[in-house]
Amino acid sequence: MTANLIRVALADDHTLFRQGIREMLSTDPGIQVVGEAATGPDAVGLVLAERPDVLLLDVEMPGPGAGPVIRELRRVRPQTQVVVLTMHDDADVVRDLLNCGAAAYLVKTILRDELVVAVRSVASRSDTVLLSVSRRTVSQLDSQRDRAGNSAGPLTDRELEVLTLTAQAFSNAQIASRLHITQATVKRHLTNIYAKLQAVSRVDAIRKATAARLIDPDGGPLR
Repeated sequence: MTANLIRVALADDHTLFRQGIREMLSTDPGIQVVGEAATGPDAVGLVLAERPDVLLLDVEMPGPGAGPVIRELRRVRPQTQVVVLTMHDDADVVRDLLNCGAAAYLVKTILRDELVVAVRSVASRSDTVLLSVSRRTVSQLDSQRDRAGNSAGPLTDRELEVLTLTAQAFSNAQIASRLHITQATVKRHLTNIYAKLQAVSRVDAIRKATAARLIDPDGGPLR
């Protein structure tokens, strides 16, 4: 066994995808896959049990969402570097998860060699952040950074859209339909909103956002 073997854990709710990634990484003699998880809580448990160097984490899995999972892992096992591996090429998601402590954000269209390089890079250098996203997303991230000083609050544009529709009494399913996203993504945005506003419910989040003048009393954005 190689002395500097990189131990990797996989967290994705699609068994076939996990098996494919395991087989892909197993072709590298310097990488060992030490376990798999299909939910957020199981991913945290797996990391605590196996103490891998790297966790490959999907964005949408059963459980609290990728953001809370990453924050929990940064608290209980900061030595494990979290690499987000997802189909979501979205600037808001990228920024949120990097802010939570992800070491890399990779879209699932990357090649096998690119994934191996990313795993090796985050395992050897904890002070780096890796991105493999579209030029459009990079441009949006730059735009968000440029206007950060003029932001009306701690919420992203997408989170404000979700909260605005929530304040107008739309259900998660209706919000998902209007914004052309999944219900799981709506739930993830709401989880992030609650965390940022320190809210305990939809009503509490709306009240606090209104008080902070992020949305008006009728649910409209104030940007």
